[in-house]
Amino acid sequence: MAEAAAARLITKVVDAQSSRGSASVVLTGGRNGNGLLAALAGSRARDAIDWSRLDVWWGDERFLPEGDPERNATQAHEALLDAVPLDPARVHAMAPSDGAYGGDVEAAAEAYATALAAAARPETASPPAGAGGGPVPSFDVLLLGVGPDTHVASLFPEHPGVRETDRTVVGVHGAPKPPPTRISLTLPAIRAAKEVWLLAAGEDKANAVAMALSGAGELQAPAAGAYGRQRTLWLLDEPAASQLPRDLYPPALS
Repeated sequence: MAEAAAARLITKVVDAQSSRGSASVVLTGGRNGNGLLAALAGSRARDAIDWSRLDVWWGDERFLPEGDPERNATQAHEALLDAVPLDPARVHAMAPSDGAYGGDVEAAAEAYATALAAAARPETASPPAGAGGGPVPSFDVLLLGVGPDTHVASLFPEHPGVRETDRTVVGVHGAPKPPPTRISLTLPAIRAAKEVWLLAAGEDKANAVAMALSGAGELQAPAAGAYGRQRTLWLLDEPAASQLPRDLYPPALS
C-alpha cells in the first residue's frame, strides 16, 4: 500500500508542477504516513519531483519539544525530508512545545492558521465554509492516516476538535492517545484540499474503515468527514479492507 501510494503521489506532484509550477502536500504521521514517506524515499522515480518547488505542510503534530522522536516532523525528516533538496522556506512545521510560543498550544495553533492564510493565494485559496479562521491553501494532496478509532489528524471521535467549524487549526487537549496535547487542522481546513487521501493498512484498521465508509457521522467517525473538493481517495491493503461490504469494492475487485 505504501509503495502504491508513493507512486501515485509522485505522479500527482509532477502533474501539478507541470501545470502550475509548484505543488503543495500535507503530510500525515503514524505507521502508514511514515511508511509512505519511506517508500517515496526509496523510489527510483522520486527525482521526477522538483523538490525545490514543493510546499510541505502537516495535518497535525504532537506538541512536544523540537527534535523529539515522537514529533511527526522529526519522523518525516528521518523517513524522507532530509534526503531530498527541499527549500527550507517551503517546509512548514507546526511549532514545538519549546518554541516561540512555549507551552501555549493555542497560540501555536493560531500561528499555524496565520501561516496557512498567508500562503493562500486569491486564485487558489479556499476558505472553509462558514469559517472565521481565514483561508487556507488549496492543497494538491492532503494525506491522512486513519486510526483504529477512526480518528484522522488529531481529530478524535466526540472530541471538541472534530466539532470545530470556526477555526482552521486547533489546539487539542486530552487526546485519548499519547501525547495528550497536540495541534491539528480542522475538518473545514481538510476539506479545502483538492484531493484528500486516506491511508489504512493492517487488520487493526478494518473496523474503522468499514465504519467510516458505511454512513457513520463525522462526530462518531472523523474519517467519514474528511473529503476533498475534487477527489477523496481511500488507499487500503487487503486486511484493512476486509470488513467492507462487497458493494463498496471497485468493480474490478468485486
